[in-house]
Amino acid sequence: MMFKKTFLIVGVLMMLFGACSPTSTQKSDNDIEGKVDALLKEMTLEEKIGQMSQVDPGVFGTPEELKAAIKNGEIGSLLNVFGAENVNELQRTAIEESRMGIPLIIGRDVIHGYRTIFPIPLGMAASWNEDLVRESAAIAAREAASMGINWTFAPMIDVSRDPRWGRIAESAGEDPLLNSMVARAMVQGYQGDDLSDPATIAACAKHYIGYGAAEGGRDYNTTIIPDIYLHNIYMPPFREAVNAGAATVMTAFNDINGIPATGHERNNRQILKNELGFDGFVVSDWASIEEMIAHGYAADGKHAAELALNAAVDMEMSSRTYVNNLEQLLEEGKVKQEWIDDAVRRILRVKFRLGLFDNPYVDVELAEKVLVTDEHLEVAEKLAEESVVLLKNDNNTLPLKKGTKVALVGPLADQPYEQLGTWIFDGDENDSETVLEAFNAYNGENNVAFAEGLAYSRDKSEKGFRDAERAINQSDVVVLVVGEESILSGEAKTLAELKFPGKQNELIELAASKGKPVVMVVMAGRPTGLRQTQDFADAVLYAWHPGTMAGPAIANLVFGEAVPSGKLPVTFPKGEGQVPVYYAHKMSGRPASEENWTHIDEIPVHAVQHSLGNTNHSLDYGFTPLYPFGFGLSYTTFEYSDMNLSSETMTQNDELTITATIKNSGKVTGTEVVQLYTRDLVAFYTRPVRELKDYKRVTLQPGESVQVEFTIGADEIGFYLPDGTYTIEPGDFHVWVAPNAAEGLQNEFEVVE
Repeated sequence: MMFKKTFLIVGVLMMLFGACSPTSTQKSDNDIEGKVDALLKEMTLEEKIGQMSQVDPGVFGTPEELKAAIKNGEIGSLLNVFGAENVNELQRTAIEESRMGIPLIIGRDVIHGYRTIFPIPLGMAASWNEDLVRESAAIAAREAASMGINWTFAPMIDVSRDPRWGRIAESAGEDPLLNSMVARAMVQGYQGDDLSDPATIAACAKHYIGYGAAEGGRDYNTTIIPDIYLHNIYMPPFREAVNAGAATVMTAFNDINGIPATGHERNNRQILKNELGFDGFVVSDWASIEEMIAHGYAADGKHAAELALNAAVDMEMSSRTYVNNLEQLLEEGKVKQEWIDDAVRRILRVKFRLGLFDNPYVDVELAEKVLVTDEHLEVAEKLAEESVVLLKNDNNTLPLKKGTKVALVGPLADQPYEQLGTWIFDGDENDSETVLEAFNAYNGENNVAFAEGLAYSRDKSEKGFRDAERAINQSDVVVLVVGEESILSGEAKTLAELKFPGKQNELIELAASKGKPVVMVVMAGRPTGLRQTQDFADAVLYAWHPGTMAGPAIANLVFGEAVPSGKLPVTFPKGEGQVPVYYAHKMSGRPASEENWTHIDEIPVHAVQHSLGNTNHSLDYGFTPLYPFGFGLSYTTFEYSDMNLSSETMTQNDELTITATIKNSGKVTGTEVVQLYTRDLVAFYTRPVRELKDYKRVTLQPGESVQVEFTIGADEIGFYLPDGTYTIEPGDFHVWVAPNAAEGLQNEFEVVE
């Protein structure tokens, strides 16, 4: 009987679509649209609504209940199912036992690697290396696909300007252009040139939109985003993801100006689908449709389903408001059949593009051939090296010479799990190489005295300090590996205070008291801890959470086998009271400078109210951050000179070429990330003091010079008005070629009509 049913379904598919080769290439859009039309005509309303439902088997019900629902056409997608055999069995149920034989799309959080774990996305962004980010995503796709996963909920491209927000770890930081780079690179890496290739998976740009602006850095919180900020700051990465061909987009948990993102018809239907031309499907975040009830926007599940579908959300993740209510809502005329059909069309379109109708099953022997290969580990090590930012290096403390007697101290020096970072569902700590392992391998166990000092980052016991002190006393240099455990960043991991937890500050102070050079290596998911501790260290390497190959990457940097090239993707504040602080701020009417502000400790007693001047600064922190966006040192030095512009004026249809000479004035080969910034001096809406427009990585031998050239069009220096239209206003502009957002060579030009 099963044989007869299988034959019937295959026969129906062949009549509808024609015979398909399992190695067929991605079909043309016209071909796919015809097949989607044919399926839609055959589907019942219940089957269409089923395609709009995604469930997690772990919370859905028993395996028997899950298979029955798949067989009845009630489910179109699963998440958190993995393993080729498991996925194949569920696909078999969908294809051979359901009436329409439509394959499932299998989702999983593959955020910065599947088994081979790369640096957290904030660390990836610190590399400013689009090629490596793209390659890491391609590796993650290859590994995930071998386990039956064909859809990842990444990249997360929320512009994030509050380090208290735990999910800043998953973002590319504070800048729209840098987030756009990561969006483009990861979409291209996951999806490749042909989404039907079995080694690729569908990307999901998230969280649409404004999630990174959550008030107080508190996860899931409300956001207040004027439309001019929405279009110019938060929209560009999603625009780039759509242009790169992102298959799916996920709505955010937050509300925006009082409307939950999942119920925001203008943002989803009008802007994303109509104006940006997104033709994939929109999925809710986990139960975010149902959560509109808690927001106070929906009265109940039925109302929530109505609002979400009207707002162009095509697939519901986890909750079941669509399955439970759409049929009745349609009968009552509260939703339209065309909206249901459009949602299903988009879902089927992506399934066809993925090649799931041609090749739904996974080779069960593939995983052992592609997981954690030497090639993958090599890329992970390289990306980890390039993600680390050298923030301080007094007296050229780094690099250390091989054979130096090193005291390796700290709660994160030998923690294979913690170095992987947040959102690593499938990472295996047994694959990790820790700093201790790498130091022993490179420097020799006899030259490394290890003492963790603290059992974990939040440890408040000082019982391990004696061992740490003993290790320091028998060594010439102290390398401290401190920061925060992986669980302290990511979703729902908001912090009110940006400091190292536990007794780490005391451990750092102990190390500094011994008169030995101190190198501090920080593993963390956010900017944190440095204001209280950096003065105790001679050198600081900010390593984020570097992933599987953290140990070799850090050892290579500490001992000079690699030269730091990372640059900060986010401004480091002096403290929580300075947040939000970001480089692309607006200029106030009373800007502060070094000459017109006074520190609180310098104010005379009984000072007259206006005697100190009135400028835009804090009495304790001043007006500058701890470290600016784009900052990062090297083991060599770079000189910037001879900045020239191809013209002093440009029309609104012109391009401008900017050149500058970059020289390696040090003694070792190094890579510099040269950054281009502009400022529109006078505009109908005030513009930021600087905006990143481009960057280039240049590698130079000692004494070598190169002329770096940037070309920008007038269409790159305009901005979006609140209604979403783009404008290029005539007027004066400043332009910088710079090593970071606070320095650089400056010139000016004029845009004329």
